[in-house]
Amino acid sequence: MAAAHDTGKGSHRSDVAPADPAALGPSGGTSIRSPEIEVPRAPACPLCAELGGTLIWQGSKLRVIRANEPGFPAFYRVVWNAHVVEFSDLSAADRVHCMDAVVQVEHALRTHLQPTKINIAALGNMVPHLHWHVIARFEWDSHFPAPVWAGAQRERAMEQEAKVQERRVAMESQLRASFG
Repeated sequence: MAAAHDTGKGSHRSDVAPADPAALGPSGGTSIRSPEIEVPRAPACPLCAELGGTLIWQGSKLRVIRANEPGFPAFYRVVWNAHVVEFSDLSAADRVHCMDAVVQVEHALRTHLQPTKINIAALGNMVPHLHWHVIARFEWDSHFPAPVWAGAQRERAMEQEAKVQERRVAMESQLRASFG
């Protein structure tokens, strides 16, 4: 599978923001971009103001974060850095770049975590900033087979969640390397 490379301004390794949370400040930081990357932002948009989760990788056009969603240890988002509301607002080349990133995250989840299913969604109703949810789903998760936004169907499987958390370390490392 071909890697999704950030071909925009500053696409070299030097402008990938650190994935180490300590490097982002005590609370994971609120800066979503390296100083040399400037993109349009909307003042009231939470994805313009903050990372939106644990930063896995960042390029000049998009970033990959792991969302802090209790009960879903492999819930990722591909977030467009500039404030864009709809996918069709991107150029054709940027749409390809964005979807390549979504596919890379999906592939990493499938390869390393072997989920029952991958859910991919771009809703934006609550946060109208272009981002894709890429979520590994397992038969044991509290909401499966319903969407993660539906009500729980069973208790959380804490032991299973912990196993996924352990395995995602290697997955995230490989994902960072694949974005290179």
